[in-house]
Amino acid sequence: MNEWKQLDRGSTLGGRILKVDHAGEQGAVNIYRAQIFVAQWTAPSLVPELREFKSHEERHRALFWAELQRRGVRRCRSYWLCGIGGWVLGLLTGLLGRHAIAATTVAVERVVLVHLKTQLRELTGKDETAVHVISQIVEEEQLHHDQSASHVRAGHVWTKLLSPVVAASTETVIWLGMRL
Repeated sequence: MNEWKQLDRGSTLGGRILKVDHAGEQGAVNIYRAQIFVAQWTAPSLVPELREFKSHEERHRALFWAELQRRGVRRCRSYWLCGIGGWVLGLLTGLLGRHAIAATTVAVERVVLVHLKTQLRELTGKDETAVHVISQIVEEEQLHHDQSASHVRAGHVWTKLLSPVVAASTETVIWLGMRL
């Protein structure tokens, strides 16, 4: 997005994006952490899948952190906000059960995938290292979306209620992260 160039306060565009992506991965890890905790009772069949997704998000977070450290860039100020927000979202949706868990992942990943693809377009030719790091996670984020979508029934109440709220919340956190 062109607005990212205007919001780049003292760091490179790639560095700024990587900071926000790193914070987002902290949120994702905590969503899955809380969902795993609660899903043991509300959706036990999803626990192995959630553990797999969490391990992917932990690896993504580590990739972004390694690149931020290499660049000498501190993590985003929204890092802890994303972590706490992710944990609360994971806990609440975990309590609501299988469909809410899956609908949450689909909504988050839909937004994330759009942003990742936009980031790749914006950074290509400008910061190939950032492009390389971001490119490493796209396939797994798509897998999370697609696998979770297979658990969602069209028209289910949680899909109708949660999808727009979770998507708007995810967009807001990304928007806020780019401004902090």
